[in-house]
Amino acid sequence: MATSKNGKARTATGKRASPDTRKAAEQACVEGYRERNEEGHRKAGRDPKDGYRMVKNGGRTVKRVDLGLLDQAIRDRPMLTEDEKLLHHPEGVTSAFTRSDPWRVMRIMSEFVEGFDALAEVQKGVTIFGSARTGPDDPQYEAARETARLLAEQGFAVLTGAGPGIMEAANRGAREAGGHSIGCNIELPFEQGANPYVDTLVNFRYFFVRKTMFIKYSNAFIIFPGGFGTLDELFEALTLIQTGKIYQFPVILFGRHYWAGLVRWIQSRMAGEGKISPGDLDLLVLTDDPREAVQAVVDAHHAQTASMQTP
Repeated sequence: MATSKNGKARTATGKRASPDTRKAAEQACVEGYRERNEEGHRKAGRDPKDGYRMVKNGGRTVKRVDLGLLDQAIRDRPMLTEDEKLLHHPEGVTSAFTRSDPWRVMRIMSEFVEGFDALAEVQKGVTIFGSARTGPDDPQYEAARETARLLAEQGFAVLTGAGPGIMEAANRGAREAGGHSIGCNIELPFEQGANPYVDTLVNFRYFFVRKTMFIKYSNAFIIFPGGFGTLDELFEALTLIQTGKIYQFPVILFGRHYWAGLVRWIQSRMAGEGKISPGDLDLLVLTDDPREAVQAVVDAHHAQTASMQTP
């Protein structure tokens, strides 16, 4: 938030900060996310709401039932997501609160177990992040598809959030190359369909469980242009590297032009004001070339393997 001359706090767009402004912004934020997600499915020729695939038939575009595209657990979800239930603090019902949360831990544990069980055979993988809105005619879609294809040829499983856009492109490239295409779907406040190129689909209620799977079963993150969710994964990986939790873990920003402003801000503000070390910037790899991105992953994996074999 910014502060105006009259001392009233303002939002980043200059609106007066208030509970009503915040509520409207939160509602618009969720709606915008839903719209971008649905747009990604439509650009790929699918109706995101009813599980139909749009296909060409005799020069006409028709609907063909394909309910397998949708995650039924999300399709039939309650109005309140499990993440929201966990984070909600019910005022005036302390006794119920203390009884419900400990039991919710059991559900969280079971979700970890399900994820570990489903992905146990993934020996090396790479997660590809990016916007759900990116359509098949976008150069970034094709770049993500090619990157995933090259990764699969090198024996890496490809993990995504299972949605449309960049996620679909990555799953598609991995499958076309005969690799392991994995989708980690998440319960949202609206219906979300998985893209049709996922071979192994794992459903999650909790974001933090899903994010653990991305980190645990990945040897690198390749991050295409995206929004808040993409930035969340980017900075979580950087924080884990910075704190010594993971190592030889490439964080690759694909699309120099898109990421240039963020990198300049990190350099001038964060590093310039001493909030991070100057060398922290070297954790980021920037490229526009799928082969460069994949080579960075392969080199890091070889280095990690060698370090584990050294007595």
